[in-house]
Amino acid sequence: MMKMWKNPFLPIASISLTAVMIVNAIPETPVQSQVQMKNHVLPLGTPNLHEQRTSMNPAPGVTYTKINRGETSSKDFYTVDVAFVETQKQAKKLLENLKRDGFKNARIIREPDRALDDREKGPLGYIVRIGQYQLEADATEMRKQLSAKGYTGLRNVYTGEDGEKTTGPWVVNVLEVDQDHFQGHVVPELANDAVTGKETLTQMADRNVAIAGVNAGYFVVGENDGTPGDLAGIFSSNGQLVSEAINGRSALILSSVDEKANIASVSTSIQATSSDGAVREVDGLNRKPGLIRNCGGVGGDMTTERPKHDFTCKGECELIQYTSIFGEKTESGDGVEVVVNHAGEVVEIHNQRGGDIPSIGYVLAGTGEAAEWLHDHAQQGMKIQVKSEIIGDGKQLKLDQTTSIINGGPRLLENGDIAINAVEEGFHWEEDPGFYYRFGERRNPRTLAGIKENGNLLFVTIDGRAPGWSVGANFEESAKVMKSLGAVDAINLDGGGSTTMTVGDDRVTRPSDAAGERPIADGILLIE
Repeated sequence: MMKMWKNPFLPIASISLTAVMIVNAIPETPVQSQVQMKNHVLPLGTPNLHEQRTSMNPAPGVTYTKINRGETSSKDFYTVDVAFVETQKQAKKLLENLKRDGFKNARIIREPDRALDDREKGPLGYIVRIGQYQLEADATEMRKQLSAKGYTGLRNVYTGEDGEKTTGPWVVNVLEVDQDHFQGHVVPELANDAVTGKETLTQMADRNVAIAGVNAGYFVVGENDGTPGDLAGIFSSNGQLVSEAINGRSALILSSVDEKANIASVSTSIQATSSDGAVREVDGLNRKPGLIRNCGGVGGDMTTERPKHDFTCKGECELIQYTSIFGEKTESGDGVEVVVNHAGEVVEIHNQRGGDIPSIGYVLAGTGEAAEWLHDHAQQGMKIQVKSEIIGDGKQLKLDQTTSIINGGPRLLENGDIAINAVEEGFHWEEDPGFYYRFGERRNPRTLAGIKENGNLLFVTIDGRAPGWSVGANFEESAKVMKSLGAVDAINLDGGGSTTMTVGDDRVTRPSDAAGERPIADGILLIE
């Protein structure tokens, strides 16, 4: 069973900007050895902050480094965000209402930072905030008082997580994989080896006897947003496309052969063709019809076919393909299902959804107009062929046994430059600028993946939402961290309560959820 992180290293002194450090692990074993590394301090806080690094080799070609940087700032405190509004006029009106209700120490904070690819100018919005407390319990008490007066949408916040100047602290975990010397495999892993359901990263790593691992892509958490455990974006492994792309969003592409890993803007196109010549777009793979988490789908999805993070779009007429990796049965409900055997022949037709999925072959489930299409063009004895096309940065990607694709976003680095396309990838909501403030500008726990110029892979976690331990990072800080570690291309993976890294038998990250380590849908594992 996985254990909580226990530091296996001797303490070391802080390092300078250009120092070359030799870290001695104790005792020296095949998985703990001397590591020589040239260090450039992380671009978090001011350059003169204390920084300590300890390193080990879990396997040949794999280096794990833990970085502790900075210290708690005496200028940071707990407070209550009453609201994030678009205009100064709205903020002033709310301030007047608070004063009328007896809350006299409220203030307005102008949030100037928009996403780097945002075409709009001017401030992102205005925060109305009240109170200054050393203890979170006092902020909670103020929130209760505000709630009693009818105020809603209240949030306790710690100012060290605002994205403004702070001294930290930060806890950063770095896995570097030299694929020329690592004799194992870097592979994506589904929770419980299926789409449905979730599993903690430590359970995945235990089950696969992993050398190390990190959490991977975005996924559906609750039933109101689709199938819990469904990948909210592309997932491909062992030559099989398991989940369709959020079209236009970045993804991490891994290869087990000589080709370097890659980060690309990915889209999928899937079509079903009947033996009578009729063609119908397949809207999704291995998910609940009608619910498209993070949007970016096809076929007239509502509210948008553009990516929109942490939002569930809807489609009344959807054709969904299920394979055995989904689970034993399809999602139940109204509609039509056809079972297609290994030869592509329709062998069963059901007038309700929720049937068995064959181990070889697949099921096509239709709702609305898609159900009518199946009724007309997928009659028993007819043949159906489903073809998938994956486009990455405008070029067709070959789907084979050696290629894996993991969803994420936004992109952070491209060809060595900071290139955060948060608006393009749906992390900014036009109707709610506060979403980008909370998700992209505030500091949160982060999981990041990068590729160095020599092809080495970087998997990085930054603990967050833990004042006194680690304050997390925003998108821009994440990009700068990856660049300082040597990445030329980098992507943001799922973060927040999902952020987890394991090394050997240890979980080296601190969960930010009060309940502990969060069950997730997929991870990236280093396997011998």
